Amino acid sequence: MLLIKGGTVVTAERSVRADVLCDDNGLIAQVGPALEAPTGCEVVDAAGLLVMPGGIDPHTHMEMPFMGATASDDFYTGTAAGLAGGTTSIIDFVIPDRGGSLLDAWKDWRAKAAKAAADYGFHVAVTHWDEQVHADMATLVHDCGVNSFKHFMAYKNALMVQDEAFLLSMRRAGELGALCTVHAENGDAVAYLQQMLLAEGQTGPAAHPLSRPASVEGEAASRAIALASLSGTPLYVVHVSTREATRAIAEARLRGQHVYGEVLPQHLVIDETVYRDPDWLTAARHVMSPPFREKSHQEALWGGLVSGQLQTTATDHCCFCKEQKEQGVADFTRIPNGTPGIEDRMSVLWHYGVATGRLTPELFVAVTSTNTAKIFNLHPRKGTIVPGADADIVLWDPHATRTISAGTHHQNVDYNIYEGLTVSGVAQKTISQGKIVWDRGGLRAEKGAGRYVERPAFAPVSRTSSNA
Repeated sequence: MLLIKGGTVVTAERSVRADVLCDDNGLIAQVGPALEAPTGCEVVDAAGLLVMPGGIDPHTHMEMPFMGATASDDFYTGTAAGLAGGTTSIIDFVIPDRGGSLLDAWKDWRAKAAKAAADYGFHVAVTHWDEQVHADMATLVHDCGVNSFKHFMAYKNALMVQDEAFLLSMRRAGELGALCTVHAENGDAVAYLQQMLLAEGQTGPAAHPLSRPASVEGEAASRAIALASLSGTPLYVVHVSTREATRAIAEARLRGQHVYGEVLPQHLVIDETVYRDPDWLTAARHVMSPPFREKSHQEALWGGLVSGQLQTTATDHCCFCKEQKEQGVADFTRIPNGTPGIEDRMSVLWHYGVATGRLTPELFVAVTSTNTAKIFNLHPRKGTIVPGADADIVLWDPHATRTISAGTHHQNVDYNIYEGLTVSGVAQKTISQGKIVWDRGGLRAEKGAGRYVERPAFAPVSRTSSNA
């Protein structure tokens, strides 16, 4: 057993001085003032620290095969790095082979994830439509604990789903009580712009954001929302990076549509000037999609978080090292898209959000943990500190600082997009399943300790309440 004494418990609803007792089954047993330590119980002094639910990152890509490379963080190294930063759970993505079985792909990803050091779940991507996909979706929801399906409107001739298949998938998800997530960029427009830029001789990373302007994200987000309204299926828009997409989500929510938005810390603090770095590799290391935007978009994203129109924060953690990025040295469209971030999400958000007064500690908990748990039906098992919840907890020092660097991080990648940034707000101890797995710089992650967490379905969508 583990007793956390003398800290301030912070949830999405309130902050209160309380102790937290974790039992031997990895659950929270008691929360209250001046708890007595049972015989043989380990006591942790949390004086001066905030006791918060462990972070949940709802968007990661561990060891993902993509663009001729495989992401360098596997499920062990990636989740271990997350623990070092205060993240105790992830939701990763199953990406089936083109035309392949969703269920078979889920089984393959489960095998890869068996080495995870922290709890995990899966969204499953739908990239085409046939009767097998229709059947597999039901099996995944009813028997495999999946309640969300991913759709790419980008990556033409690879992952991109056509509107007809997207509509059919959303309708099926609604029937099953699942929600749909979407990468909203107009893939046809991106492909057109890529070819135009290459024909003009623009082959370097500076062409990447030019091929994916804010308008193609705004159009795709609006289209996805319109398509979702036809079936009434809840829609979750991943990595929102523009004011256009933020506005589309806010307007849909004002109409009463169930639409959610996710933002990445890197889009909140890094802008498109990184692509103009004279060093090719430095610029290429920032190639991800959607790309970093003109700085004015950041205020819209912060506004979305503060107002509740954007509900969650994630990382889209997808690491590629120097040699992998260099696959695109002569053609920016061949640079594997992705950046690291799982270890630094919590600190970057605290530093730029809470320390600046944009976010309250309670809202910080909401956007790093609780809202994700609620949207994906993990709450109250995760995302809060109450008896019966999983004992996934971070002891947070709001005043401590650390300097982010690839030389000291635990992510299995040779760079860090926040290199040299000193942030305030540090995970002093991370507790997973009632065990201390990160202790003031010492990582105690255990390969295979992470559990697959099934997520129950919601009530099916009523056709009478939709426009279908």
